[in-house]
Amino acid sequence: MGFELRKLAWAFALCAGSAGSVADAQLMRTSVPGIAGAYLAARQASIDSDFRAAARFYTQAMSRDPSNQSHMENAMSAHIALGDFNAGAAVAARLLNSGVNSQIAHMAVVAEQALDGKYEQLAGSFGGTARVGPLVDGLLRAWAHVGAGDLEAGLTGFDVVAENPGLAAFALFHKSLALASAADFEAADDILSGRTKGVVPPNRRGLITHVMVMSQLGQNERAVERISAVMGTDLDATLANLRLRLVAGEVIPFTQVMDPAHGIAEVFYTVAAALKGEASESYALMYARLAEHLNPGNIDTMLLSAEYLEELGQFELAIATYDRVPASAPEYLTAELGRSDALRAAGRSEAAIEVLRQLSKANPSVPSIYAKLGDALRRDSQFDDAIKAYDTSLALYSEISSEHWFSFFARGISHERAGNWDLAEADLRSALELNPGQPQVLNYLGYSLVEKGEKLDEALAMIETAAIARPENGHILDSLGWVLFQLKRYEEAVAPMEAAVEFEATDPIINDHLGDVYWAVGRVIEARFQWMRALSFDPEAGAADRIRRKLEIGFDAVLEEEGQEPIDVAQDG
Repeated sequence: MGFELRKLAWAFALCAGSAGSVADAQLMRTSVPGIAGAYLAARQASIDSDFRAAARFYTQAMSRDPSNQSHMENAMSAHIALGDFNAGAAVAARLLNSGVNSQIAHMAVVAEQALDGKYEQLAGSFGGTARVGPLVDGLLRAWAHVGAGDLEAGLTGFDVVAENPGLAAFALFHKSLALASAADFEAADDILSGRTKGVVPPNRRGLITHVMVMSQLGQNERAVERISAVMGTDLDATLANLRLRLVAGEVIPFTQVMDPAHGIAEVFYTVAAALKGEASESYALMYARLAEHLNPGNIDTMLLSAEYLEELGQFELAIATYDRVPASAPEYLTAELGRSDALRAAGRSEAAIEVLRQLSKANPSVPSIYAKLGDALRRDSQFDDAIKAYDTSLALYSEISSEHWFSFFARGISHERAGNWDLAEADLRSALELNPGQPQVLNYLGYSLVEKGEKLDEALAMIETAAIARPENGHILDSLGWVLFQLKRYEEAVAPMEAAVEFEATDPIINDHLGDVYWAVGRVIEARFQWMRALSFDPEAGAADRIRRKLEIGFDAVLEEEGQEPIDVAQDG
């Protein structure tokens, strides 16, 4: 259903206003005393996606200017993004009562009416003016009819939406959910199997729904076959768990949509997923958060909200969202891996590593956990422990295949950083055997050989291959320039090194290297300028001391102090 959902996202965006329409249309009322500070702080918080601060400061601004619709809409959106639905819904009601046709406010009120069971009122509220958007309104109206006890009107509503060819699959899927929630599993199966008009392409949520429906019909064997036909053997935790239960003969309960509020939550969730990459994360998050509130047990929605929060840099909120996934859920492992990533991004590397250590203890036979633990330890410069984690991960695989190249690459990096060069080189070459021509590995191995002064011709060939594959990668271009420098091909080193600085302008090592290359070709003033630039980008202490020494006595003198042949002698020779 991915293509259909993308069309839904575009159609929805074209037919409805954006979340910030009121804020864009209404300027701050500078005449209200004492409002400027709160407003400016709120605006900055919104820019930073700091929803907690935005909610606080916009609420302060509202208290000083209660009729300002811009402040109301922004405060409402911040509360909803935080997951504080009650506060958001209260502001939404005020905003709509002020006469503003706010999309997000209508969504919040729809959710509130559904939770309060006011389905008849909700069904009758969809008039000529779109509440959320003309296309989505049709689905919400249909679910409202189902909630009001008029299943036939609801099914007819889904059929009306399905008349739009681009949205037929989406509407039919919701019709099957409504039928299944009313225990009409035969009719739901007819839709999901494609026996009725229209086809519902088998995306993940559609597959889970169909599997539950088939199990309710006593067709577990058919459900297992359907999983294999759609997903093959590469199953996520949820589908793997379902398959095991089906094979064991368990009748899987239908839990996708337990009531009409869950159906409305499914509408919001699907839009939130469809908007990924098509709209701003903060806007899509509104849908995911409202879906969470309408169906708190929907783990897919929790994970989607957490993903959007991570993309917005709100790592603590993402951590809290991941933390809500119960340990008994099949998705718990996925959630904990996400929580570890969010902890690391928040600067809490020790906590991130501890999450992975606990996961590895609870799941000692899952190699991907040890690989993730190795990655976390490697980023934290705990190279010996990282190597042990990678050793365990690779040992757990019954067969090594091309997809495992990164584990060899990562273990090779760890060996190199730990001073185990022979083991590092072996791992890096193994990674290349599994994934020939991989630019990252070619560059790392080639650069390492250059730094050690070994096999320079082979190193040059590796790095040249990497540069062809990644011509805009500053680090690879730096490696190319540097190996040419080590081979005393100074003039040839200039162009790739200059290009490297263009792509990685603030990298101290690359700027330092360009200074060395300029010195080697006699461009002394430019060399000194690049060394000073390198110092301004805060290199490591040892590198900084060496750069200062080059500025003080010149590069040739530094090389002589280090027992190396100076550039001018090399050139003369």
